[in-house]
Formats: sequence, C-alpha cells, structure tokens
Amino acid sequence: MSLPSGFLDELRTRVSISQVAGRKVIWDTRKSNQAKGDLWAPCPFHQEKTASFHVDDRKGFYYCFGCHAKGDAIRFVQETENVGFMEAVEIIAREAGMQMPARDPQAAQKADRNTELAKATEAAVAHFRLQLKTQGATAARAYLDRRGLDPAALDRFEIGFAPDAWQGLWDALKAKGFADELLLEAGLAKPSQKGGKPYDTFRGRIMFPIRDPRGRCIGFGGRAMDPNDNAKYLNSPETPLFDKGRTLYNHGPAREAAGKGQPLIVAEGYMDVIALVRGGFEAAVAPLGTAITEDQLRLLWRIADEPIIALDGDKAGLRAAMRLVDLAMPMLEAGKTLRFCILPEGQDPDDLLKAKGPEAMRALLEGAEPLVRMLWRRETEGRVFDTPERRAALDRSLRQAISRIPDQGLKRHYGEALAELRRALFRPQQAQPRPERGRWTPGRGRGFAEAQMPLAETRSSALGSGALTADDLRVTLILATLCRYPALVARFESDLDRLRPRHPDHAALADLLLRTEATDADEIARACAESGLGPALESLSGMAHLRITPILNAAPAPEKAATTLTEEFAKYHAARAMEAEMSEALEDLAGLEEGDPRLVRRLNHAVQRRIKAGQPGTGETTSAVSEDTSALSQGLRALIEARVWEKKSR
Repeated sequence: MSLPSGFLDELRTRVSISQVAGRKVIWDTRKSNQAKGDLWAPCPFHQEKTASFHVDDRKGFYYCFGCHAKGDAIRFVQETENVGFMEAVEIIAREAGMQMPARDPQAAQKADRNTELAKATEAAVAHFRLQLKTQGATAARAYLDRRGLDPAALDRFEIGFAPDAWQGLWDALKAKGFADELLLEAGLAKPSQKGGKPYDTFRGRIMFPIRDPRGRCIGFGGRAMDPNDNAKYLNSPETPLFDKGRTLYNHGPAREAAGKGQPLIVAEGYMDVIALVRGGFEAAVAPLGTAITEDQLRLLWRIADEPIIALDGDKAGLRAAMRLVDLAMPMLEAGKTLRFCILPEGQDPDDLLKAKGPEAMRALLEGAEPLVRMLWRRETEGRVFDTPERRAALDRSLRQAISRIPDQGLKRHYGEALAELRRALFRPQQAQPRPERGRWTPGRGRGFAEAQMPLAETRSSALGSGALTADDLRVTLILATLCRYPALVARFESDLDRLRPRHPDHAALADLLLRTEATDADEIARACAESGLGPALESLSGMAHLRITPILNAAPAPEKAATTLTEEFAKYHAARAMEAEMSEALEDLAGLEEGDPRLVRRLNHAVQRRIKAGQPGTGETTSAVSEDTSALSQGLRALIEARVWEKKSR
C-alpha cells in the first residue's frame, strides 16, 4: 500500500521520537536535557546499565553509542515491536489519532465493515468471559483449575465459556443492537436449515479468543466439555476477518517477545501456548488445530529467522515434523530455516513444564535439531544400509529432497552437510573392548575406508582446528591492513563494502572502517575503544599469521599496503565467484544420471574457469590459484561423495 504525499511528514509532526521511545525506555534525568530535546537512556536493544541510547527530539532520530542502533520513530517501533514498516506506521498513527488512508472507496468500505465485525467479536469475548463466572460454568472452571490456570492466566488470555444453549450468545448480542447479518458474517451464529432462528456456533465449550497481530479479536477456538463431542476443538468458520490457514494463536504478543530476543516456539495447541507463556517462554504461537500451512510458515519467518517447532514425542508429532520438512524445503532461503524440538514421548509442553519446570524445557529448546538433521533422520532412522543398492537408494532420496531447494548456494551447503553425515554413518568405527569378556568386538562400519588422522601440528593450527578458514585468514589480513592504513579505506570502499566476514567482531570492525573518518592507526584504535571494539582490535593484532606479515610490522609503506589489498580483495572476490560457478555447475548437473561422463566434463569446466580467473592480469598469484584449487577440490570431493558419482577407470 502506498501512502499519500505528506502523510508520513504529518505523522512525524504529531508524534515525537521521545514520545514513541519513552514507552520502552526510562530516561536518565541527570544526563538528559528535555527542554532541548536531548534525551539519554539505557538502550532497549542490548543489555547495559549506562545510558548510551540518545534521542534527538529536534531531528527526530535515535542512536545508540553501544550497539549502533539508529533510526526514526517508525524504525524504533519496527525494531521494538518486531513488525513491518506499514504495521509500524499503523501503530504510530493510532497513537496520534490519525486515520490510515484507504487505497480506494471499496477498500475503505471493506475496512469499515471489518471494524463492525470486530466490534461484534469483542462483544462476544466479553459475553463468554462473563459466562465463565456463572453457575453453569462450574465444570469448565474445574477443568481449567485442574490444568493449572489461575485467575491471572484466565484474564491474560481472556478465556471464557459458551453455555450449552442454542441462542445464548445470539440473544445477548441482539439485545446490544447487533444486526442479524453482522453476527452471521462474523461467524458467531449459523442460519437454521429448518427456517428457524439462527443458532450459536459455539455451545458447551471453553472459549479461546484468537487475535490478529493488531490485537483485534478475529475469531475463536472452542474446546468441547462433552467428551463424546465429535470435535474436541472447534474454530470459527472462515469470515472476512478470520482465515485459519493464515492465522497464528498468540501472534501479536509472541512477535513482540521474539523481537526482544526470545526464541519463537511453535506449539501444537492453545493450552501448550498458554503453558509456555506462563513458563517464561512468551514468544510461543500455535497453528489452529491443523498442520502448519505455507502462509503460516511465511508468518513465522517474518517474526524470526529460525522458529523452533516443539512437537509431542509420539508418532503423530514425528509425522507432523516430517510433513513440515517437506513443506519447508521449497521455501528455504539463506538465513531462513526451522529447528525441531521433539519432546519426550507422551508429554506436551504443559506436561513437561509441570513435571520438570522451565529449565528442562529450556534445555530441550537449546538442543533443538536443525532441519537438515531432521531430513537425515527421516531418510535413515530404522533402516539398514548394508548393501550398495540400499546405499544408492539413500543417495537418490537425499538428492530428490534437496533438489527442491530453490537457492543453489543453500542447496550446495545441504549437499555438503548430508555428505558429512553420510561419511559418519558409513565410516568404520574402531574396535571397542567388551569389559565383561575382555576381548575386542568388530566395529559397526559400513565398508568405507576411514580417513588418515592429521598430524598433531596440523590439528593444532588455526586452519586445522577449524578456528579459521582460508577466507577468514584473508579477511583478517585485509582488516588489519586497513586498520594500520585507514587512509586507504576510501580507495577500497567498494571492495570493503562487499566483504562478508564470518566472525561478528570482524564484521563490526569492517563496519567501523566504513563509517570512520580516521586517517591513522592511532585514531582507529581510539575509535575502536570508544565503540567497544578495543578487544576485537587487540585480538586481531595478536593473530599469529598477522604478527609475521611484513606489511603490518615493517616501516610504513602505504603503496605496498595498497598492492597487498588489491591482491587480497581480488582473491576474496574470486573465491566468491568460485562458489557461484559451483552453484551453476550443480544446477546443470541436477538432471544427469550417475556415471554420466558429462558430470566429469562439467566439473572440469568449473575448475578450468576458476583457474583462468587466477591467470596474470587478474590480480591473482600462482599461490592463490593453488590454494583456491585445493579448496575447490575439497568442495568437489564432498559433492562427489554426496552424489555418489561413479569413478570410471580409463
């Protein structure tokens, strides 16, 4: 939706940044000067005790000198409420008393109608809550008490009761002046098939209001009190307000909690969500009685990058997890995935929290399995791969599964991860003694040779230990050189902006170099100290491979430093180009059969193109070609093992 010209300016005029931020922070009165619009507070975006969060009311911006968060009032609401741009605008507009513009007359009419429907559902919430306190709700209150819901929980989740009467809600809302067609359209009542009076949708049920992210009641979920009822849980029918497949229970509060750093947990039902929230896990949501849909998955990824799917540890829970793996694979992209927390068999989150408390739940959540392991588990659990045919069938099913991932780079990473799991499954284990008999037993190997162990000095090196990759070494050399020669930042600004350090401290140093106007190393050191990056700079300076680099330890030589940076950036960007080429190669090979000679030709083509990128005139050196070709060989080897491509004798 596009906003009319001047709308945002009017909004910012009506609401100051200090008003918006003041709902989330406590101003430091000693440091602030409210008369001048100069306000300070502890930052709401990271944990701190000092007031480093600054608001300039006259300019309408905030900035944190600790974590470097910055923006205007709309950005502040986006970050603290975990909402999108338009939703943030709507929130501020409501506070300012401004009407959001409609796209067209029909949209305005629809919005007005939805407002009327929401008034009816809100009236129903009040009616159901009142009914829970009556004599007719004794059994419902007893059930809720057995489930451990105290009055505070009932109030927080607005739980109510629909008596087992045909027109209880209908008569109550009609008495309040609601029209027949409004109650029917809101899904609160159904027309009689016999020509009689419409009857209530919910009867004899404990009622859970369902609210959208804006806080409007859009529908209900009702749990039957009669154990013989055909539907234990019943949702509102589809209405202009309510779409079951596009709705999450507890969406709004969970979104805000996730924005503050809590893990987003997807449970199976209302009571699970309520139990999790009461246990301190406030970013909990649930689909509405059905399997998670594509639309709900997109909603989850708008809230958090890695939602945790918490499922009961029974067969139904595992089946639901495996279905979700299939649903998610075509929708995966870099940074967006799922993790799975399978609870002990026979327990749901409510049971676990009551039996063992929040710490047990937290431990399970921290150990949640990534999606790639759930895929591996599905394809291997309970199966034996003691023949070439069975192994080939496993390889085929894994290829088919990851072929549905649209992102070629991500698909390659999945192939590498599955190849590693495959090697671990088929690698022979060393024989282990049987203590009770004192003799050796054969390992459970699958017939694949175990790799030779690396030498001790190799294992202890930065690369051998896995602490630093070749890319990391290159990135640290680039950053260390620019920190010593910051005057060169302007010349290499574009290259530095394209740098993607793996380590957060290195990323922060790169960001500081792009923002600073320092011209010598001492100024860089002061800037790092002021921004909390002093330890990161000290750690970078102390790295063994940098301590022996002449350009960093000899007399200043800016032109030699510039030559070094030119070469290192060229190597770095060439490595990224190699990854893109490998993704293209995998895409080309997706439809080829095992043993097809075109596989070898295509891979060889990828290697040759990569080597050509290192010929003189490209900024690469012979050693760089050798290093990158070696890295490429390792990648190809992982891919070959993942695809089990046939090696043919010449």
